[in-house]
Formats: sequence, structure tokens, C-alpha cells
Amino acid sequence: MYGYTSTRHVSLSCMKKAFWPCGQNLLFLSINYSLYFHRKRPVNSSFILLILHISIFLPSVTSFLITETSHCSGIKPPMEILHYLLFTYITTLLLHQNVNNVDAARHHHHISKKPPDPKDHSVSPFPPPVPSDPSYAPAPTLPEEPENNSSTSCVFDVTDFGAVGDGASDDTAAFRSAWKAACLVENGVVLAPSDLVFTITSTIFSGPCQPGLVFQVDGVLMPPDGPECWPKSDSNKQWLVFYRLDSMTFNGTGTIEGNGQKWWDLPCKPHRGPNGSTLPGPCDSPAMIRFFMSSNLVVTGLRIQNSPQFHMKFDGCEGVLINKLSINSPKLSPNTDGIHIENTKNVGIYNSVIQNGDDCISIGTGCSDVDIEAVTCGHSHGISIGSLGPHNSHACVSNITVRNAIIRDSDNGLRLKTWQGGTGSVAGISFENIQMENVRNCVIIDQYYCLSKACRNETSAVYLTDVTFRNIKGTYDVRTPPIHFACSDTVPCTNITMSEVELLPYEGVLIDDPFCWNAYGVQETLTIPPIDCLQDGMPETIAENPLYGC
Repeated sequence: MYGYTSTRHVSLSCMKKAFWPCGQNLLFLSINYSLYFHRKRPVNSSFILLILHISIFLPSVTSFLITETSHCSGIKPPMEILHYLLFTYITTLLLHQNVNNVDAARHHHHISKKPPDPKDHSVSPFPPPVPSDPSYAPAPTLPEEPENNSSTSCVFDVTDFGAVGDGASDDTAAFRSAWKAACLVENGVVLAPSDLVFTITSTIFSGPCQPGLVFQVDGVLMPPDGPECWPKSDSNKQWLVFYRLDSMTFNGTGTIEGNGQKWWDLPCKPHRGPNGSTLPGPCDSPAMIRFFMSSNLVVTGLRIQNSPQFHMKFDGCEGVLINKLSINSPKLSPNTDGIHIENTKNVGIYNSVIQNGDDCISIGTGCSDVDIEAVTCGHSHGISIGSLGPHNSHACVSNITVRNAIIRDSDNGLRLKTWQGGTGSVAGISFENIQMENVRNCVIIDQYYCLSKACRNETSAVYLTDVTFRNIKGTYDVRTPPIHFACSDTVPCTNITMSEVELLPYEGVLIDDPFCWNAYGVQETLTIPPIDCLQDGMPETIAENPLYGC
């Protein structure tokens, strides 16, 4: 027995040495087979693949090993060697599976976080509406919101540059210095930290700068308090100006406070003079935030309030994403448009709440491919295209979509307004899935817009065509008809489409006489109130005219 055991141990040791090259060959073969199979399958099928490996190979691997090792060494291996090689093969598969899992986990933890969807209705202040037909979407090309990646950002805290943040000190120099430093590096962040109140005077933050620049306000940022405190050397037409920038973000959890009350109370403002009069005289007031000649802009997350005039303007820009803003000023604050754009293309405005003393959103000349969705307009003058064509000017607006919005307690709802004597055209306008709550002039086209009674009829006008009002429902203020189409005497409005328009009085009696003048279009469904004054077909006077070209 002793001799047998000793001989057996010796033979096993020798045979392991003899068969080891064959085992290496088989190990290499199994690894390559497994890698080949994994290239043909997604990672999430690896477990099934492992079972297939074992189920396919176990019945035949014994005879294969015997043949292969006999061929390599000329010795028929005992079962211990076969078990050893089988164990090596299966262990290899398990290790390979584990490497795949670890690699997948490592990849998961290092993958960049996908930017949030700007149309995420979870932040909308109202329940999600019925989905709209995507064929009406202009699909503008918009920038993406940046990730909050502090490891790759260079933060320039304005307090490190001397800002005090007590609400009284002038922190302008510190902000300008922080901006200059951040402008020179990629992904630079100008930070106005929380729990501080910063006062700065009128400033132009200009580029070009390195890409990824962020202006982040987590505290409160405000201008001097009223015209008496405004430096005489500063422009009183604008406060914060961002100029010649590309791929810049303006965000934060803080507040941009405009200190507008003393500007609104100037006697030259409407009805602010003695006995409700409006006195003559210069009446300039600063727009709060202006982006000029810039591209790929993101504005998100901020609270903007009490602007002396427009809260936010975009002039000559391309690629603008506005998301999750709160804009607020009193109902009687004059000329305090929420968001105004002109000569700007590829704009998205989403998930924002705006209430102010003028247009909630206003779209001026030179704008195209504008998508507005999930916006709530409180007390305001509604969503307006115009005014267009003042002083006999040429205006072009196209491809504007407003959908899934709420307008409440507003002096106007959806409005297109042009001056007499203008030229150009407005085309491709879609208003869809709009809820009205106690709104005057819910649906209005006014081609006789004038700020006084001295305007005269002209022989030319901006041409309005292809305007759709679809699924417009809610209640109106009975002081004015809910639908008003006042088109030019000489240039009719054409291709107006009305579908599922149902407007009922908020209080009082139904007004069943909408106003139409020189308006042509079609009713796809019956409207409430009925709009029998909309004319069918096309007018005979409309022909190609270079005055309408854009």
C-alpha cells in the first residue's frame, strides 16, 4: 500500500509537469472562445452565456482532454488531471465573468451624468397636459445644461476678490476681477455665494472667453436702489450685460433683485404723475439682464424679480436654453416684460413661471425657431409676437411654437401685434394646448397697434399667415370679446386655423360675437364662442409681393 501511494504521488507530480503545456493551451483556447462569444453578446447576457459554456463543454471535454493530452505527451492522463484541467477551465470562465462585471461597474461609476431634459414636466407648476402632436414642434438646436462637476471646474468666489456682500458696499470691482480670471480658463465659474447680498453697478461682462464659463448666483445680486443712487457715468438703459460669449451659463439658486419700485414711480411712467397723469420727459430705465451677440447660452434655476424695465433680453443671439426660471414683479409695474427676444434664433423656453406688468414673453423681429413649453404666465400681458413694423420698418418672424402653457389673470392671452405701415411677414405660428383662466383678449391679432390715438391707416402692413390656434380652452374676462382678429385693410391675414377652441366667461354672460376684419382661415371644429366671421379661402388681393419677403 505504501509503495502504491508513493508511486501514485510521484506519477501525478510528473504528469502535471508533462501535461501543463497542454493545460496552458486549453486555458488560452477557453479564454479566447469566451472573449469571442462576449463580443457577440451584450454584457447583460453573460450569465446565460456561462451556463451555455458549461452545458456544451462538459459532455465532451473529457474525451477532448484525453485525446489532446495524449497527443501532446503520449501519456494517458488519470482522472485527477482531468479534474484539474476542468477546474481550470471553469475557473477561467468565472474569472472572466467577474472581470466583465467589475469592468461594467467601473464604467458605470465614471460615466458622465446625462444633462437634465429641459422639457422635464416634473418641475412644471401644473399637471402634465395632453401630449401635443410632435409635427408642430420646430425642434430648434439648443445647448445643453452643463453638469455640476466641481472636480473639473475652476471656481472664482467673488469674496476672494474683495466682495463684501453686505448689501450696501459696492462690489462691482470684485465681480469684474472674478469675471476676468474665470474668462481665461476652461469651465471657469464666477461664484456669488449664498447668504450674502451683493450690490454692483451697471457692468458689461464681455468675451470672448474660454468655453464652459458659468456665472453662478447663489446669494442675492442687485443694482443700486433707484435712479437717485444710479451713478451718473453709468448707462441707465441696462444693468447686467453679457456680450460676445459662446457656451456660457447663467445659473444658481439665488435671486436677482432689480430694486425697481423707484423707477416705476417716476412721473414720466404711465399714470404715475399727479392725479394719475403721465408727465413728459426722458424716462429711460435699465433692462435688468441683457445677452447681446452671443451663442449657446443657458439660463436656468434663478429667481429674477422687480426689474426697473425688461427682466431679461436676448438681442442678436443664437442657441438659447431658458429653463426653470421664476420671474416676478407687480401687475402694475410698467414695461417689465418677463423675457424678450429679438433677432435671435433657436430658442427654447421651458418649465418657468412668469408674472409681471407687461408681456410675459415677447418675441420681436428677426426671431425664428422658438419653442415655448410648460410655461405659466400669471398677471401680465400674455405671450406676444410683436409689436412689429414700427416706423415703417421691415419685420420677419417664423416658426414659433407655444404649447402646454397656462395663462391666468392676464390682460391678454395669445397676441400678435403689428403697426400700420410695416413690411415683412409673420409665418408658421402654432399655439397649442393652452389653458386660459380669467383672461382678457384670449386670442387676438391686432394689426392696428398704436401707443396713442394719433396713428393713421397705412397702405402697407406686416403680412400674417399660417397661424394655428389648437386646443385653446378656459375662461375669459367678459369686458372684452375673447377672440379678436383685426387684420390690415390692405394686407389680409391668411391661413388662420381654429381647432378645439372653447372659451367660456369667467363671470357673467357668454359673449357670442367675436370680432374679425379681413381675416381668412378655417374652423376645423366648432368653436365656443362661434367665430362665423372668419372668411373661407384666400383673398383675391394676395399675390407675391417683395414687401412681404423675408
